[in-house]
Amino acid sequence: MAHDFDPLVAETFDSPNAVYAELRSRCPVAHSDTWGGFWALMKHADVAAAAADWQTYITSKQNVVPKVAFTGRRPPLHLDPPEHTPYRRALAPLLTERAIARLEPIVREICRDLLARMVANGGGDIVADFSAHMPIATFANWMNLSAEAVAELTRVGRLYNIAVQSNDMDATKENSLLLYDMARAVVADRRANSLPADQDATSALLAARVDGEPLPEEMIVGTIRQVLVVGIIAPSVMIGSIAVHLGRDRALQSRLRANPSLVAPAIEEFLRLYTPYRGFARTAVRDVTIRDRTIPAGEPIALVYASANRDEEVFEDADQFRLDRPNMRDSVAFGRGPHMCVGAPLARLELRVALEELLAAAPGFALAGEPVQTRFPEIGALSAPVTFEAAT
Repeated sequence: MAHDFDPLVAETFDSPNAVYAELRSRCPVAHSDTWGGFWALMKHADVAAAAADWQTYITSKQNVVPKVAFTGRRPPLHLDPPEHTPYRRALAPLLTERAIARLEPIVREICRDLLARMVANGGGDIVADFSAHMPIATFANWMNLSAEAVAELTRVGRLYNIAVQSNDMDATKENSLLLYDMARAVVADRRANSLPADQDATSALLAARVDGEPLPEEMIVGTIRQVLVVGIIAPSVMIGSIAVHLGRDRALQSRLRANPSLVAPAIEEFLRLYTPYRGFARTAVRDVTIRDRTIPAGEPIALVYASANRDEEVFEDADQFRLDRPNMRDSVAFGRGPHMCVGAPLARLELRVALEELLAAAPGFALAGEPVQTRFPEIGALSAPVTFEAAT
């Protein structure tokens, strides 16, 4: 089998996009020997089709490249329809635009507090000092976590992400187990101190029924464990990438600062340009042939959303930021099909408020050094040092 690319090669913030552009042209259905071997779909049409065809491309065998799930199945991502549906159905009402609107003033206060410290210091790392903390504090409010649980999630979530980024499988397993312990503690607390199901994710999962029977306890724990990680890492990386872009494009930064109404559409274009995941996976249940390459049944396939969203056949000037794209609905930043991100409204709220407050915190900001790139499965800024201009 051909080894078409190496996902472990050293990267800069921009280098993956150049590699993916070359693969879209030369080898849009690529294979790598890394992590035991996997395939990667680089073209928008192929990624969108595989994401929507859940009967052929299942997620229950492996949901991410590299495979980091060692400690049990975590709905909804680790299940296929119809098994995954009760878990999404329980979570979805709590993640609608209307439901999460109550969080906006809370998210805004969190952002202002974190950014005020950075501005007082003249700058810092926008990821380590800001975006790594904001989603955890936001999730704490959404999940009604205690202060002690937030502190532990902050600590373990950071260690887990470092382990994944460092390709340290032992540390990944160790911290994954700690996250499971946290999830079990949350479930146990809700059993003892129930909250209304329309106000709390864990209580909603405990109240859910399938054919009159409750959801399995370990699957509820797995769902909470999944939500804890997916909901905190992607926004952190995404905000870092936005800060890098605006640190480089001061004209756009000034334009958005002067016209706050442009922030929401700008977020959509940033999501297209800097889609924070590149390794969500599927497994074909039968041999499939895509663009004259046959992928054997049972082998992992990465749906590289970050590449699909820069496909020149779909997006004109795909590497350029454009507010006026007429086909923004073609973006696959939140996936497609039955596993399309159920938390997209919350993510959009976090990103919009974070950018509004970042722009309002100081007259301007600039990059203070080279950003550090994440590794699979995320893509974007793991670190982004910035300096803030003083108010005159």
